[in-house]
Amino acid sequence: MKFLHTADWQIGMRAAHVGAVGSRVRQERLEAGRRVMQCARDHGTEFVLVAGDTFEDNAVDRVLIQKVADILADFPGPVYLIPGNHDHVVPGSVWNHPAWSSRPNLHVLTENAPVAIPGGTLYPCPLFEKHASADPTTWIDARQSEGITIGLAHGTVEGVSREVPDFPIARDAAARAGLDYLALGHWHSTATFADDRGHPRMAYAGAHETTKFGERDSGNALLVEIDQRGGEPRLTTLRTGGLRWESREEAIRGPGELARLCREIDALEHSQETLLDLRLHGILEPEERQELGRIEELVAARFLFGRIDASGLLPRAEDDRWLASLPEGPLREAAGRLQRLSDPASTEPRPDYASAEVASRALIEFYSLYSQTAQ
Repeated sequence: MKFLHTADWQIGMRAAHVGAVGSRVRQERLEAGRRVMQCARDHGTEFVLVAGDTFEDNAVDRVLIQKVADILADFPGPVYLIPGNHDHVVPGSVWNHPAWSSRPNLHVLTENAPVAIPGGTLYPCPLFEKHASADPTTWIDARQSEGITIGLAHGTVEGVSREVPDFPIARDAAARAGLDYLALGHWHSTATFADDRGHPRMAYAGAHETTKFGERDSGNALLVEIDQRGGEPRLTTLRTGGLRWESREEAIRGPGELARLCREIDALEHSQETLLDLRLHGILEPEERQELGRIEELVAARFLFGRIDASGLLPRAEDDRWLASLPEGPLREAAGRLQRLSDPASTEPRPDYASAEVASRALIEFYSLYSQTAQ
């Protein structure tokens, strides 16, 4: 048995967190869907499993439903889908669209009932609500089956989240149910869970295209091969994502580090396919304010999307070299007071609103404005 496991396409997601490039991010999810199906064709798979959350919600544009159905139907073999918690089964859901019944190779599974598949049996676990505290796989009992047995579910494997999980799934669910493999959706990072013999009996394919910053190892599909009943699943991760979501957190500890960071950002490849989230903290030396400005220029001009959080950069409280360049009078006095108030250990009386952090931010802005007028 050879099949492709994919999940969490989230077609129709708003992508408001990336502003004006949201339309590109949304379109890329469709393109990633096409890459998934191309992978299935290239590797000669017998069928495709889609483990829930194909759509962001049940209110997506009906044209999108037709587009997704067309993408999936382009595969020559059967495609089996279950509704997830985002696109769960309700009256008028995306699964009532006529596109699904018009393509004979598309099988939307909306019942907890075994389904014959090439080489064995599929046990689907569709969802009927947005949130629930019950394990959707508990109905499965495949222990007496003679063919290869595959589960298809959407939920949170025990231990993945520290919060109260939606649709919790035990880590031994595959072994308990007698499954050769349990294909999972819901978490967007590719992850496998081994049985007591070290065989990967359960896995998240992960989202086929990264959805946000901070997702670990998303943008994949899984090629699954199983030789026989009880055989060890062989999993191959296939890259399907097109955009690069890069999060960087940089500690600026001394002179020259902003210049080094600027060179690294300048050398990054594939910038037009990269969304960059850059967070800086540490010490901002007065003479390096220009380097920070150069980094801001590069990020704004070169990347598909970029944002910089420099609020963690603090001026060195004891550094008063630049203060001497200020004209004597109110400007120098104001800068000097801000510098003193930016030191958390300062004993100088401070207004209620003038915390050390607020004073530090104000001091950076003061220096920035003065540097611009002094040029």
